[in-house]
Amino acid sequence: MRQRRKLAATATAVALSMVVAACGNDSGSGGGSGSSGGGGSAEYNAASEGIVNKSDATGGTLKYVLSDAPDSMDPGDTYYAFNWNFTRLYARPLLTFKPAPGKAGLELSPDLAESLGEVSADGLTWTYKLKQGITYDDGTPVTSKDVKYAIARSNYTAELVNGPKYFAQYLDAGNYAGPYKDKNLDDFTGIQTPDDSTIVFKLKAPFSEFDFLVANPQSAPVPQAKDKGLQYQAAVASTGPYKMESHEVGKSLVLVKNDKWDPKTDENRKQLVDRIEVQFKVDANDIDQRLMNGQADVDLGGTGVQAQARATLLQDPNQKKNVDNPQTGFLRYAMLSTQVPPFDNADCRKAVLYAADHEAIQAAYGGSAGGDIATTALPPSVVGYEKADEYGFLQDKNGNPDKAKQALQACGKPGGFSTKIAVRGDRPKEVAAAEALQQSLSKVGIKTSIQQYPSGDWSAQFAGNPQFVHANGLGIQIAGWGADWPSGFGFLSQLVDGRAIKANGGNYNQMELNDPEVNALLDKGIQTKDETERNATWTQVDQKVMASGALLPFVYEKTILYRPENLTNVFVNPSYGMYDYSQLGTTKK
Repeated sequence: MRQRRKLAATATAVALSMVVAACGNDSGSGGGSGSSGGGGSAEYNAASEGIVNKSDATGGTLKYVLSDAPDSMDPGDTYYAFNWNFTRLYARPLLTFKPAPGKAGLELSPDLAESLGEVSADGLTWTYKLKQGITYDDGTPVTSKDVKYAIARSNYTAELVNGPKYFAQYLDAGNYAGPYKDKNLDDFTGIQTPDDSTIVFKLKAPFSEFDFLVANPQSAPVPQAKDKGLQYQAAVASTGPYKMESHEVGKSLVLVKNDKWDPKTDENRKQLVDRIEVQFKVDANDIDQRLMNGQADVDLGGTGVQAQARATLLQDPNQKKNVDNPQTGFLRYAMLSTQVPPFDNADCRKAVLYAADHEAIQAAYGGSAGGDIATTALPPSVVGYEKADEYGFLQDKNGNPDKAKQALQACGKPGGFSTKIAVRGDRPKEVAAAEALQQSLSKVGIKTSIQQYPSGDWSAQFAGNPQFVHANGLGIQIAGWGADWPSGFGFLSQLVDGRAIKANGGNYNQMELNDPEVNALLDKGIQTKDETERNATWTQVDQKVMASGALLPFVYEKTILYRPENLTNVFVNPSYGMYDYSQLGTTKK
Protein backbone atom coordinates (compact mmCIF):
# COMPACT_ATOMS: atom_id res chain seq x y z
CA MET A 1 0.00 0.00 0.00
CA ARG A 2 1.39 3.40 -0.99
CA GLN A 3 1.48 6.49 1.14
CA ARG A 4 2.12 10.05 0.03
CA ARG A 5 5.20 11.59 1.62
CA LYS A 6 4.81 15.35 1.95
CA LEU A 7 8.48 16.16 2.24
CA ALA A 8 7.92 19.86 1.65
CA ALA A 9 7.02 20.07 5.33
CA THR A 10 10.69 19.52 6.06
CA ALA A 11 11.61 22.49 3.90
CA THR A 12 9.36 24.91 5.75
CA ALA A 13 11.29 24.28 8.93
CA VAL A 14 14.55 25.34 7.31
CA ALA A 15 15.83 28.88 7.77
CA LEU A 16 15.13 31.52 5.15
CA SER A 17 18.54 31.57 3.56
CA MET A 18 18.51 28.32 1.63
CA VAL A 19 19.60 27.67 -1.93
CA VAL A 20 19.39 25.11 -4.79
CA ALA A 21 22.84 24.17 -7.73
CA ALA A 22 22.19 24.90 -6.76
CA CYS A 23 22.28 27.64 -5.38
CA GLY A 24 15.01 31.32 -3.31
CA ASN A 25 3.65 36.51 1.62
CA ASP A 26 1.95 34.02 -0.65
CA SER A 27 1.73 30.30 -1.09
CA GLY A 28 2.81 30.48 -4.71
CA SER A 29 -0.64 30.01 -6.18
CA GLY A 30 -1.47 32.15 -9.17
CA GLY A 31 2.18 32.25 -10.21
CA GLY A 32 3.31 33.97 -7.04
CA SER A 33 0.65 36.66 -6.76
CA GLY A 34 -0.63 37.03 -3.25
CA SER A 35 -0.41 38.88 0.00
CA SER A 36 1.91 37.93 2.84
CA GLY A 37 5.05 39.98 2.36
CA GLY A 38 2.92 42.51 0.54
CA GLY A 39 3.59 44.56 -2.56
CA GLY A 40 6.49 46.17 -0.73
CA SER A 41 7.81 49.55 -1.74
CA ALA A 42 11.40 50.04 -2.82
CA GLU A 43 13.52 50.18 0.31
CA TYR A 44 16.78 48.59 1.42
CA ASN A 45 16.57 44.79 1.67
CA ALA A 46 12.82 44.78 1.03
CA ALA A 47 13.01 41.96 -1.53
CA SER A 48 14.86 39.64 0.84
CA GLU A 49 11.65 38.70 2.63
CA GLY A 50 8.84 40.33 0.66
CA ILE A 51 7.73 41.22 -2.86
CA VAL A 52 8.77 44.61 -4.23
CA ASN A 53 6.64 46.36 -6.91
CA LYS A 54 3.97 43.68 -7.12
CA SER A 55 2.18 43.99 -10.45
CA ASP A 56 0.32 42.01 -13.10
CA ALA A 57 1.17 44.56 -15.80
CA THR A 58 2.21 42.96 -19.08
CA GLY A 59 4.44 43.91 -21.99
CA GLY A 60 7.99 45.09 -22.47
CA THR A 61 11.38 43.40 -22.65
CA LEU A 62 13.62 42.16 -19.85
CA LYS A 63 17.37 42.36 -20.47
CA TYR A 64 19.63 39.90 -18.65
CA VAL A 65 23.44 39.96 -18.68
CA LEU A 66 26.03 37.40 -17.54
CA SER A 67 29.78 37.70 -17.01
CA ASP A 68 30.54 34.53 -18.99
CA ALA A 69 28.59 31.91 -20.91
CA PRO A 70 26.62 29.39 -18.82
CA ASP A 71 27.71 25.78 -18.70
CA SER A 72 24.68 25.02 -20.91
CA MET A 73 21.13 26.27 -21.44
CA ASP A 74 20.05 22.62 -21.68
CA PRO A 75 18.03 21.92 -18.48
CA GLY A 76 19.53 18.44 -18.36
CA ASP A 77 23.13 19.62 -18.61
CA THR A 78 23.49 22.53 -16.20
CA TYR A 79 24.45 22.86 -12.55
CA TYR A 80 24.58 26.59 -11.88
CA ALA A 81 21.96 27.80 -9.41
CA PHE A 82 21.11 30.77 -11.62
CA ASN A 83 20.36 28.40 -14.49
CA TRP A 84 18.17 26.11 -12.40
CA ASN A 85 16.28 29.31 -11.64
CA PHE A 86 16.23 30.68 -15.20
CA THR A 87 15.49 27.49 -17.18
CA ARG A 88 12.10 27.25 -15.44
CA LEU A 89 10.97 29.93 -17.90
CA TYR A 90 10.98 27.32 -20.67
CA ALA A 91 11.33 23.95 -18.94
CA ARG A 92 8.97 22.42 -16.37
CA PRO A 93 10.22 19.59 -14.10
CA LEU A 94 7.92 17.22 -12.23
CA LEU A 95 8.03 19.39 -9.11
CA THR A 96 9.49 22.81 -8.39
CA PHE A 97 10.00 25.18 -5.49
CA LYS A 98 7.17 27.60 -4.81
CA PRO A 99 7.69 31.08 -6.27
CA ALA A 100 7.54 32.92 -2.97
CA PRO A 101 9.83 34.81 -0.59
CA GLY A 102 10.62 33.56 2.89
CA LYS A 103 10.05 30.03 4.13
CA ALA A 104 7.27 29.38 1.63
CA GLY A 105 9.92 29.45 -1.13
CA LEU A 106 11.46 26.30 0.36
CA GLU A 107 8.29 24.26 -0.15
CA LEU A 108 7.74 22.01 -3.13
CA SER A 109 4.92 22.61 -5.57
CA PRO A 110 3.56 20.26 -8.27
CA ASP A 111 4.69 21.34 -11.74
CA LEU A 112 4.38 18.75 -14.52
CA ALA A 113 3.08 16.35 -11.90
CA GLU A 114 -0.38 16.55 -10.32
CA SER A 115 1.01 16.16 -6.81
CA LEU A 116 4.00 15.16 -4.75
CA GLY A 117 5.15 11.57 -5.21
CA GLU A 118 3.46 8.46 -3.86
CA VAL A 119 6.01 6.16 -2.24
CA SER A 120 5.62 2.43 -1.68
CA ALA A 121 5.74 0.93 1.81
CA ASP A 122 9.29 -0.37 1.24
CA GLY A 123 10.47 3.03 -0.02
CA LEU A 124 11.73 1.59 -3.33
CA THR A 125 9.06 2.92 -5.70
CA TRP A 126 7.97 6.51 -6.30
CA THR A 127 5.05 7.28 -8.62
CA TYR A 128 3.94 10.55 -10.23
CA LYS A 129 0.96 11.38 -12.46
CA LEU A 130 1.34 14.09 -15.11
CA LYS A 131 -1.19 16.90 -15.41
CA GLN A 132 -3.40 16.76 -18.47
CA GLY A 133 -3.17 19.35 -21.23
CA ILE A 134 0.55 20.23 -21.10
CA THR A 135 2.19 20.51 -24.52
CA TYR A 136 5.45 21.63 -26.06
CA ASP A 137 5.67 24.93 -27.94
CA ASP A 138 4.81 23.11 -31.20
CA GLY A 139 1.56 21.77 -29.69
CA THR A 140 2.76 18.18 -29.19
CA PRO A 141 1.48 16.66 -25.91
CA VAL A 142 4.00 15.91 -23.18
CA THR A 143 4.09 12.24 -22.13
CA SER A 144 5.68 10.27 -19.33
CA LYS A 145 8.09 8.75 -21.86
CA ASP A 146 9.48 12.24 -22.52
CA VAL A 147 10.29 12.62 -18.82
CA LYS A 148 11.87 9.17 -18.80
CA TYR A 149 13.96 10.04 -21.84
CA ALA A 150 15.06 13.36 -20.32
CA ILE A 151 16.43 11.57 -17.25
CA ALA A 152 18.05 8.86 -19.37
CA ARG A 153 19.99 11.38 -21.49
CA SER A 154 21.07 13.59 -18.58
CA ASN A 155 22.24 10.78 -16.31
CA TYR A 156 23.30 7.88 -18.53
CA THR A 157 25.38 9.52 -21.24
CA ALA A 158 29.03 10.52 -21.34
CA GLU A 159 28.25 13.60 -23.42
CA LEU A 160 26.19 15.54 -20.84
CA VAL A 161 28.60 16.10 -17.96
CA ASN A 162 27.62 19.36 -16.29
CA GLY A 163 24.63 18.31 -14.21
CA PRO A 164 24.47 15.88 -11.26
CA LYS A 165 24.05 12.13 -11.75
CA TYR A 166 21.71 11.40 -8.85
CA PHE A 167 19.37 9.25 -10.90
CA ALA A 168 22.18 7.10 -12.29
CA GLN A 169 23.46 6.61 -8.75
CA TYR A 170 20.16 5.70 -7.10
CA LEU A 171 17.83 4.19 -9.73
CA ASP A 172 17.78 0.43 -10.15
CA ALA A 173 18.67 0.42 -13.85
CA GLY A 174 21.14 -2.43 -14.07
CA ASN A 175 23.76 -1.94 -16.78
CA TYR A 176 21.73 0.47 -18.87
CA ALA A 177 24.06 2.07 -21.44
CA GLY A 178 22.10 5.27 -22.03
CA PRO A 179 19.93 6.41 -24.95
CA TYR A 180 22.81 7.43 -27.21
CA LYS A 181 24.12 3.85 -27.20
CA ASP A 182 20.83 2.01 -26.69
CA LYS A 183 17.90 3.71 -28.44
CA ASN A 184 15.35 1.26 -27.04
CA LEU A 185 14.02 3.17 -24.03
CA ASP A 186 12.35 0.00 -22.73
CA ASP A 187 15.82 -1.18 -21.70
CA PHE A 188 15.92 1.62 -19.15
CA THR A 189 14.21 -0.30 -16.35
CA GLY A 190 14.93 2.21 -13.61
CA ILE A 191 11.87 4.17 -14.79
CA GLN A 192 8.62 2.64 -15.97
CA THR A 193 5.81 4.35 -17.90
CA PRO A 194 2.70 2.13 -17.81
CA ASP A 195 0.74 4.85 -19.65
CA ASP A 196 1.33 8.32 -21.09
CA SER A 197 0.61 10.10 -17.82
CA THR A 198 2.25 7.81 -15.24
CA ILE A 199 5.93 7.67 -14.38
CA VAL A 200 7.29 5.15 -11.86
CA PHE A 201 10.81 5.34 -10.40
CA LYS A 202 12.46 2.11 -9.19
CA LEU A 203 15.19 2.62 -6.59
CA LYS A 204 18.07 0.43 -5.42
CA ALA A 205 17.48 1.52 -1.82
CA PRO A 206 15.09 3.87 -0.02
CA PHE A 207 15.71 7.56 -0.71
CA SER A 208 13.77 9.60 1.82
CA GLU A 209 14.08 12.92 -0.04
CA PHE A 210 13.20 11.77 -3.55
CA ASP A 211 10.59 14.50 -4.10
CA PHE A 212 13.37 17.06 -3.89
CA LEU A 213 15.43 15.14 -6.43
CA VAL A 214 12.72 15.29 -9.12
CA ALA A 215 12.47 19.05 -8.60
CA ASN A 216 15.77 19.50 -10.40
CA PRO A 217 15.49 20.50 -14.09
CA GLN A 218 16.63 17.10 -15.34
CA SER A 219 13.04 15.88 -14.98
CA ALA A 220 11.84 18.47 -17.52
CA PRO A 221 10.65 16.47 -20.56
CA VAL A 222 12.66 16.08 -23.77
CA PRO A 223 11.17 14.60 -26.97
CA GLN A 224 13.54 11.86 -28.08
CA ALA A 225 13.14 12.81 -31.76
CA LYS A 226 14.35 16.37 -31.08
CA ASP A 227 17.37 15.54 -28.95
CA LYS A 228 20.62 16.58 -30.61
CA GLY A 229 22.97 15.86 -27.74
CA LEU A 230 25.13 18.83 -26.82
CA GLN A 231 23.45 20.85 -29.58
CA TYR A 232 19.99 20.44 -28.02
CA GLN A 233 20.62 23.56 -25.94
CA ALA A 234 20.42 25.65 -29.13
CA ALA A 235 16.68 24.91 -29.50
CA VAL A 236 15.17 23.40 -26.35
CA ALA A 237 11.58 22.17 -26.69
CA SER A 238 9.65 24.49 -24.39
CA THR A 239 6.96 23.57 -21.86
CA GLY A 240 7.11 26.88 -19.96
CA PRO A 241 5.66 30.35 -20.61
CA TYR A 242 8.56 31.26 -22.91
CA LYS A 243 10.29 29.59 -25.85
CA MET A 244 13.56 30.16 -27.64
CA GLU A 245 13.32 32.53 -30.58
CA SER A 246 17.08 32.48 -31.11
CA HIS A 247 20.10 31.14 -29.30
CA GLU A 248 23.63 31.88 -30.43
CA VAL A 249 25.36 29.54 -28.01
CA GLY A 250 27.84 31.35 -25.80
CA LYS A 251 26.83 34.79 -27.06
CA SER A 252 23.14 35.56 -26.72
CA LEU A 253 19.68 34.13 -26.14
CA VAL A 254 16.22 35.50 -26.91
CA LEU A 255 13.01 34.13 -25.39
CA VAL A 256 9.51 35.09 -26.54
CA LYS A 257 6.06 34.08 -25.33
CA ASN A 258 5.06 30.46 -25.82
CA ASP A 259 1.46 30.62 -27.07
CA LYS A 260 0.99 26.91 -26.32
CA TRP A 261 1.61 27.41 -22.59
CA ASP A 262 -1.59 27.10 -20.58
CA PRO A 263 -1.56 29.03 -17.28
CA LYS A 264 -4.38 26.78 -16.03
CA THR A 265 -1.83 23.96 -15.73
CA ASP A 266 0.88 26.12 -14.18
CA GLU A 267 0.49 27.85 -10.82
CA ASN A 268 4.22 28.50 -10.54
CA ARG A 269 5.05 30.99 -13.31
CA LYS A 270 4.08 34.31 -14.84
CA GLN A 271 4.10 35.34 -18.49
CA LEU A 272 4.27 39.10 -18.16
CA VAL A 273 6.93 40.44 -20.52
CA ASP A 274 6.82 39.95 -24.28
CA ARG A 275 10.49 39.25 -24.70
CA ILE A 276 13.56 38.23 -22.68
CA GLU A 277 17.02 39.02 -24.05
CA VAL A 278 20.21 37.57 -22.56
CA GLN A 279 23.72 38.73 -23.41
CA PHE A 280 26.63 36.56 -22.33
CA LYS A 281 30.29 37.42 -21.62
CA VAL A 282 29.83 40.95 -20.32
CA ASP A 283 32.53 42.21 -17.94
CA ALA A 284 31.33 41.99 -14.32
CA ASN A 285 31.96 45.68 -13.56
CA ASP A 286 30.25 46.66 -16.81
CA ILE A 287 27.21 44.63 -15.72
CA ASP A 288 26.94 46.78 -12.59
CA GLN A 289 27.09 49.97 -14.62
CA ARG A 290 24.44 48.73 -17.05
CA LEU A 291 22.11 47.86 -14.18
CA MET A 292 22.52 51.27 -12.57
CA ASN A 293 22.13 53.29 -15.77
CA GLY A 294 19.12 51.39 -17.09
CA GLN A 295 20.77 49.48 -19.94
CA ALA A 296 20.15 46.11 -18.25
CA ASP A 297 17.55 44.73 -15.84
CA VAL A 298 19.01 41.61 -14.23
CA ASP A 299 22.45 40.14 -13.58
CA LEU A 300 21.68 36.55 -14.51
CA GLY A 301 24.47 35.13 -12.33
CA GLY A 302 22.79 36.45 -9.17
CA THR A 303 26.08 36.68 -7.26
CA GLY A 304 25.89 40.41 -6.50
CA VAL A 305 27.67 43.57 -7.53
CA GLN A 306 31.42 44.09 -7.46
CA ALA A 307 33.49 46.23 -5.06
CA GLN A 308 33.22 49.55 -6.89
CA ALA A 309 29.46 49.40 -7.33
CA ARG A 310 29.01 48.06 -3.81
CA ALA A 311 30.61 51.17 -2.31
CA THR A 312 28.55 53.48 -4.54
CA LEU A 313 25.23 51.79 -3.82
CA LEU A 314 25.59 51.52 -0.06
CA GLN A 315 26.71 55.14 0.38
CA ASP A 316 23.98 56.76 -1.72
CA PRO A 317 20.54 56.66 -0.02
CA ASN A 318 18.76 57.09 -3.37
CA GLN A 319 20.51 54.00 -4.70
CA LYS A 320 20.55 51.98 -1.48
CA LYS A 321 16.76 51.71 -1.49
CA ASN A 322 17.12 49.52 -4.60
CA VAL A 323 19.60 47.17 -2.91
CA ASP A 324 19.03 43.82 -1.22
CA ASN A 325 21.54 42.04 1.02
CA PRO A 326 20.14 38.51 1.47
CA GLN A 327 21.82 35.48 2.93
CA THR A 328 22.06 33.13 -0.02
CA GLY A 329 22.66 29.76 1.61
CA PHE A 330 25.88 29.45 -0.42
CA LEU A 331 29.23 28.50 1.04
CA ARG A 332 32.25 30.11 -0.63
CA TYR A 333 35.36 27.99 -0.25
CA ALA A 334 38.64 26.57 -1.49
CA MET A 335 39.00 22.85 -2.13
CA LEU A 336 42.37 21.14 -1.85
CA SER A 337 42.79 18.23 -4.24
CA THR A 338 43.77 15.11 -2.33
CA GLN A 339 45.24 13.72 -5.58
CA VAL A 340 47.64 16.59 -6.31
CA PRO A 341 50.90 16.43 -4.31
CA PRO A 342 51.65 17.52 -1.67
CA PHE A 343 47.94 17.67 -0.79
CA ASP A 344 47.81 13.89 -0.81
CA ASN A 345 49.19 14.44 2.71
CA ALA A 346 46.56 15.69 5.19
CA ASP A 347 49.07 17.75 7.18
CA CYS A 348 50.06 19.70 4.05
CA ARG A 349 46.38 20.47 3.54
CA LYS A 350 45.97 21.57 7.14
CA ALA A 351 48.95 23.93 6.77
CA VAL A 352 46.86 25.88 4.22
CA LEU A 353 43.86 26.01 6.55
CA TYR A 354 45.93 27.33 9.44
CA ALA A 355 47.82 29.88 7.31
CA ALA A 356 44.76 31.42 5.61
CA ASP A 357 43.89 35.00 6.54
CA HIS A 358 40.12 34.68 6.94
CA GLU A 359 39.51 38.38 7.48
CA ALA A 360 41.32 39.30 4.26
CA ILE A 361 39.39 36.65 2.34
CA GLN A 362 36.12 37.89 3.83
CA ALA A 363 37.05 41.40 2.65
CA ALA A 364 37.40 40.04 -0.90
CA TYR A 365 33.73 39.04 -0.79
CA GLY A 366 32.64 42.42 0.57
CA GLY A 367 33.38 42.22 4.28
CA SER A 368 30.47 41.61 6.64
CA ALA A 369 28.03 42.55 3.84
CA GLY A 370 29.48 39.67 1.83
CA GLY A 371 29.03 37.07 4.54
CA ASP A 372 30.26 35.75 7.87
CA ILE A 373 33.57 33.92 8.22
CA ALA A 374 32.80 30.23 7.68
CA THR A 375 34.11 27.42 9.88
CA THR A 376 32.13 24.36 8.70
CA ALA A 377 31.27 22.52 5.51
CA LEU A 378 27.54 23.08 6.03
CA PRO A 379 26.26 26.67 6.12
CA PRO A 380 23.96 27.60 9.05
CA SER A 381 20.92 27.70 6.76
CA VAL A 382 21.08 23.96 6.03
CA VAL A 383 19.48 21.32 8.22
CA GLY A 384 22.28 19.37 9.86
CA TYR A 385 24.50 22.38 10.55
CA GLU A 386 26.05 22.43 13.99
CA LYS A 387 28.30 25.26 15.14
CA ALA A 388 31.97 24.22 15.23
CA ASP A 389 35.41 25.75 14.63
CA GLU A 390 37.94 22.93 14.60
CA TYR A 391 40.79 25.06 13.23
CA GLY A 392 40.13 28.23 15.23
CA PHE A 393 39.25 30.40 12.23
CA LEU A 394 37.25 32.84 14.35
CA GLN A 395 39.90 33.08 17.04
CA ASP A 396 42.76 33.45 14.54
CA LYS A 397 41.00 35.56 11.91
CA ASN A 398 44.32 36.52 10.30
CA GLY A 399 45.65 32.97 10.36
CA ASN A 400 47.90 31.05 12.70
CA PRO A 401 51.41 30.89 11.16
CA ASP A 402 52.80 28.86 14.06
CA LYS A 403 50.29 26.03 13.62
CA ALA A 404 50.75 26.22 9.84
CA LYS A 405 54.52 25.72 10.25
CA GLN A 406 53.92 22.82 12.62
CA ALA A 407 51.70 21.20 9.99
CA LEU A 408 54.36 21.78 7.32
CA GLN A 409 56.93 20.09 9.56
CA ALA A 410 54.56 17.16 10.08
CA CYS A 411 54.05 16.68 6.33
CA GLY A 412 57.77 16.79 5.56
CA LYS A 413 57.75 20.25 3.96
CA PRO A 414 59.26 22.49 6.67
CA GLY A 415 60.38 25.06 4.11
CA GLY A 416 57.02 25.15 2.37
CA PHE A 417 56.13 24.10 -1.18
CA SER A 418 54.64 25.41 -4.43
CA THR A 419 51.17 24.86 -5.83
CA LYS A 420 48.57 26.48 -8.10
CA ILE A 421 45.24 28.13 -7.29
CA ALA A 422 42.47 27.75 -9.88
CA VAL A 423 39.80 30.46 -9.99
CA ARG A 424 37.02 31.66 -12.31
CA GLY A 425 38.59 34.70 -13.93
CA ASP A 426 35.34 36.43 -14.81
CA ARG A 427 34.40 36.65 -11.11
CA PRO A 428 36.37 39.50 -9.49
CA LYS A 429 35.45 38.51 -5.93
CA GLU A 430 36.90 35.03 -6.40
CA VAL A 431 40.06 36.46 -7.97
CA ALA A 432 40.43 38.82 -5.00
CA ALA A 433 39.94 35.89 -2.61
CA ALA A 434 42.67 33.95 -4.43
CA GLU A 435 45.02 36.92 -4.10
CA ALA A 436 44.27 37.22 -0.37
CA LEU A 437 44.92 33.50 0.12
CA GLN A 438 48.10 33.72 -1.94
CA GLN A 439 49.46 36.49 0.24
CA SER A 440 48.72 34.72 3.52
CA LEU A 441 50.23 31.41 2.32
CA SER A 442 53.42 33.14 1.23
CA LYS A 443 54.08 34.08 4.87
CA VAL A 444 54.69 30.42 5.76
CA GLY A 445 56.64 29.49 2.62
CA ILE A 446 53.77 28.18 0.49
CA LYS A 447 54.26 29.71 -2.95
CA THR A 448 51.28 29.86 -5.28
CA SER A 449 50.43 30.98 -8.79
CA ILE A 450 46.86 31.90 -9.71
CA GLN A 451 45.37 30.29 -12.82
CA GLN A 452 42.21 31.94 -14.19
CA TYR A 453 39.62 29.98 -16.19
CA PRO A 454 36.17 30.85 -17.65
CA SER A 455 33.18 29.92 -15.51
CA GLY A 456 31.24 28.45 -18.44
CA ASP A 457 33.77 25.63 -18.90
CA TRP A 458 34.95 25.58 -15.27
CA SER A 459 33.42 22.21 -14.47
CA ALA A 460 33.55 20.39 -17.79
CA GLN A 461 37.10 21.25 -18.83
CA PHE A 462 39.06 22.81 -15.99
CA ALA A 463 38.67 22.55 -12.19
CA GLY A 464 35.92 19.94 -12.54
CA ASN A 465 38.02 17.73 -14.83
CA PRO A 466 40.37 15.61 -12.66
CA GLN A 467 42.61 14.78 -15.61
CA PHE A 468 43.18 18.49 -16.27
CA VAL A 469 43.61 19.18 -12.54
CA HIS A 470 46.28 16.49 -12.15
CA ALA A 471 48.13 17.36 -15.36
CA ASN A 472 48.30 21.03 -14.42
CA GLY A 473 48.97 20.66 -10.71
CA LEU A 474 45.89 22.61 -9.58
CA GLY A 475 46.20 21.96 -5.87
CA ILE A 476 43.61 24.55 -4.80
CA GLN A 477 40.30 25.40 -6.49
CA ILE A 478 38.16 28.35 -5.38
CA ALA A 479 34.40 28.16 -5.93
CA GLY A 480 31.08 28.09 -4.10
CA TRP A 481 28.10 25.81 -3.51
CA GLY A 482 24.45 25.97 -2.60
CA ALA A 483 22.16 23.07 -1.77
CA ASP A 484 20.37 21.17 -4.52
CA TRP A 485 17.53 20.97 -2.01
CA PRO A 486 17.16 22.08 1.61
CA SER A 487 18.84 19.32 3.58
CA GLY A 488 22.33 18.25 4.53
CA PHE A 489 22.24 15.58 1.84
CA GLY A 490 21.07 18.08 -0.77
CA PHE A 491 24.07 20.23 0.07
CA LEU A 492 26.81 17.67 0.73
CA SER A 493 26.30 14.67 -1.54
CA GLN A 494 27.78 15.98 -4.79
CA LEU A 495 30.59 17.77 -2.96
CA VAL A 496 31.90 15.00 -0.72
CA ASP A 497 30.71 11.59 -1.96
CA GLY A 498 33.69 9.79 -3.49
CA ARG A 499 31.37 7.83 -5.77
CA ALA A 500 30.16 11.10 -7.31
CA ILE A 501 33.63 11.94 -8.67
CA LYS A 502 33.48 12.22 -12.45
CA ALA A 503 36.86 11.54 -14.02
CA ASN A 504 36.13 13.16 -17.39
CA GLY A 505 34.58 16.46 -16.32
CA GLY A 506 31.57 17.77 -14.46
CA ASN A 507 33.13 16.87 -11.11
CA TYR A 508 32.11 18.97 -8.10
CA ASN A 509 33.96 16.96 -5.48
CA GLN A 510 37.10 18.82 -6.48
CA MET A 511 38.79 17.64 -3.29
CA GLU A 512 38.49 14.17 -4.85
CA LEU A 513 37.70 13.07 -1.32
CA ASN A 514 36.77 9.39 -1.27
CA ASP A 515 36.37 8.48 2.38
CA PRO A 516 34.48 5.19 2.89
CA GLU A 517 33.12 6.46 6.21
CA VAL A 518 31.73 9.61 4.58
CA ASN A 519 30.19 7.58 1.75
CA ALA A 520 28.59 5.18 4.22
CA LEU A 521 27.15 8.00 6.32
CA LEU A 522 25.56 9.55 3.23
CA ASP A 523 23.89 6.22 2.42
CA LYS A 524 22.78 5.74 5.99
CA GLY A 525 21.32 9.22 6.24
CA ILE A 526 19.30 9.24 3.02
CA GLN A 527 17.77 5.86 3.89
CA THR A 528 16.79 6.97 7.39
CA LYS A 529 13.10 7.79 7.84
CA ASP A 530 13.46 9.49 11.21
CA GLU A 531 14.16 13.14 10.48
CA THR A 532 16.09 13.89 13.68
CA GLU A 533 18.37 10.90 13.21
CA ARG A 534 18.83 11.74 9.53
CA ASN A 535 19.84 15.33 10.26
CA ALA A 536 22.34 14.21 12.91
CA THR A 537 24.04 12.13 10.22
CA TRP A 538 24.67 15.21 8.09
CA THR A 539 26.42 16.80 11.07
CA GLN A 540 28.73 13.79 11.28
CA VAL A 541 29.55 14.10 7.58
CA ASP A 542 30.39 17.77 8.06
CA GLN A 543 32.75 16.93 10.92
CA LYS A 544 34.59 14.24 8.94
CA VAL A 545 35.02 16.48 5.90
CA MET A 546 36.49 19.26 8.03
CA ALA A 547 38.79 16.76 9.79
CA SER A 548 40.21 15.76 6.38
CA GLY A 549 41.62 19.26 5.86
CA ALA A 550 40.55 19.13 2.22
CA LEU A 551 37.98 21.94 2.49
CA LEU A 552 38.82 25.53 3.45
CA PRO A 553 35.50 27.33 4.01
CA PHE A 554 35.65 31.08 3.33
CA VAL A 555 32.29 32.74 4.04
CA TYR A 556 28.64 31.92 4.60
CA GLU A 557 27.61 34.13 1.73
CA LYS A 558 25.50 37.25 1.63
CA THR A 559 25.19 39.26 -1.59
CA ILE A 560 24.54 42.83 -2.60
CA LEU A 561 21.86 42.60 -5.30
CA TYR A 562 20.65 45.62 -7.25
CA ARG A 563 17.08 45.82 -8.61
CA PRO A 564 16.36 48.58 -11.13
CA GLU A 565 13.18 50.52 -10.34
CA ASN A 566 11.43 49.27 -13.46
CA LEU A 567 11.44 45.63 -12.25
CA THR A 568 8.17 44.26 -10.88
CA ASN A 569 7.43 41.27 -8.62
CA VAL A 570 10.96 41.25 -7.25
CA PHE A 571 11.83 38.92 -4.38
CA VAL A 572 14.61 36.58 -3.33
CA ASN A 573 13.56 32.95 -3.60
CA PRO A 574 15.51 31.17 -0.83
CA SER A 575 15.70 27.96 -2.85
CA TYR A 576 17.96 29.70 -5.37
CA GLY A 577 19.47 32.45 -3.22
CA MET A 578 18.66 35.17 -5.75
CA TYR A 579 15.71 36.92 -7.38
CA ASP A 580 13.02 34.55 -8.65
CA TYR A 581 13.29 34.85 -12.44
CA SER A 582 9.95 33.14 -13.10
CA GLN A 583 7.98 36.11 -11.75
CA LEU A 584 9.69 39.25 -13.03
CA GLY A 585 8.02 41.93 -15.13
CA THR A 586 8.90 45.46 -16.15
CA THR A 587 7.26 48.88 -16.28
CA LYS A 588 9.32 49.77 -19.38
CA LYS A 589 7.33 49.50 -22.58
